[in-house]
Amino acid sequence: QVRLVESGGGLVQPGGSLRLSCAASGFTFSRYAMSWYRQAPGKERELVASIVGAGGITSYAESAKDRFTISRDNAKNTVYLEMNRLKPEDTAVYYCKTSDYLYNYWGQGTQVTVSS
Repeated sequence: QVRLVESGGGLVQPGGSLRLSCAASGFTFSRYAMSWYRQAPGKERELVASIVGAGGITSYAESAKDRFTISRDNAKNTVYLEMNRLKPEDTAVYYCKTSDYLYNYWGQGTQVTVSS
């Protein structure tokens, strides 16, 4: 059974940093791409960043480029999102996601609030 558990969210001031983690279980983690999404109040869920199974290739939404870094530790079955120079518009619930040929699997999300 696939399980994704996010952690690391919280309240941070503008310009600050946070590191989100997503612990995965129930599947062969290293074989699957992982992604971070976010959903702000009243908005659709949007892709933030993705990383392939081996970890060598990453991609980012324009809003995340040069500020966020996605990485993974396949020995720990964990994917990370390092977020720097945070802005109020980064406030959202952040979700990690993986997919197989049938389903998308989501975690429960972790709240990130950027406010002074």
